[in-house]
Amino acid sequence: MIDKLPVAQPAPQPAVKTPRYLTKPLAHIGAWTQYFRHAEIPVLAATAQAIEALRAIEDDVDANMLTPVIQADPLMTLKLLAHVASLRRPGSATETESISTSLILMGISPFFRRFGPQPTLEDWLVDQPEALKGVQELLRRAERAGQFALGFAVHRGDTDATIIHQAAFLNDFAEILVWLHAPTLALQIQAAQAADTTLRSSTIQKAVLGIEITDLRQSLMQLWHLPELLISISDERHASRACVQCVLLAVRLARHTATSWDNPAVPDDVAELARFFNAPIRVVLSFLHKIDHPIIEATHLVGPIATPPSAPDDAPSDHASP
Repeated sequence: MIDKLPVAQPAPQPAVKTPRYLTKPLAHIGAWTQYFRHAEIPVLAATAQAIEALRAIEDDVDANMLTPVIQADPLMTLKLLAHVASLRRPGSATETESISTSLILMGISPFFRRFGPQPTLEDWLVDQPEALKGVQELLRRAERAGQFALGFAVHRGDTDATIIHQAAFLNDFAEILVWLHAPTLALQIQAAQAADTTLRSSTIQKAVLGIEITDLRQSLMQLWHLPELLISISDERHASRACVQCVLLAVRLARHTATSWDNPAVPDDVAELARFFNAPIRVVLSFLHKIDHPIIEATHLVGPIATPPSAPDDAPSDHASP
């Protein structure tokens, strides 16, 4: 296990590039997409350190050792999936969807050759403390969204539970990239949202960036040829599909409970989940608190949502079969 690895000797550090932040919006979605085609994507310092610890014992490393390091970091996950997709022949299906299968396809030694010492987002935003705080909040939200989505999918017995978790976990990656490369613009969006909580995020994003971040996310996923199922499940236009609903509801709940379960939007989220699971509101709320735990524990905590007898006013007004 990683926590039992010997302490690695200090590894060569990547040359820290001086970020050239965007201070004005680009012309259109195509320009934003092309900008990120070759943009630097730093990762968490903890991820970079763990990779170097494993590099020191490369001959003993397998996919099972690398997987938890990568899948705990949405940016490193993104980099690996995009690179593995680039290894495929043009036009071939992007069937690889998990971190483990991606590593097996790529190989451990080629992984270490391709991904040398990684730049870290903490260094990248060293002179942008408010932006760093914004990114860290998004990363925490991404982890919880993944937890919720996995819990929903496992409860439903969905065979695509792993990819549903991944879709929720990666949902905010485009917004994270904006914070990293255009911190001033990201802070403008944050300030506008704080000043008027009734404004839709898409409206503010268009006003500041000239685009909606959800469109940028889908465009980048297409650009990097990420797995087709991942792209499909991440697309809000397919919201009628149960797997997409798992992701959307998980992301929404993680956003609304980021600081407290007392957010006034939470009751509506819980009511919608009650309809989704066809279960009483109070039972669903108990289930949500049960699975609101670190991802390592989530699969052990998820069980059937019991539906004990309840008073009529305890149940949601309409039901949808899960």
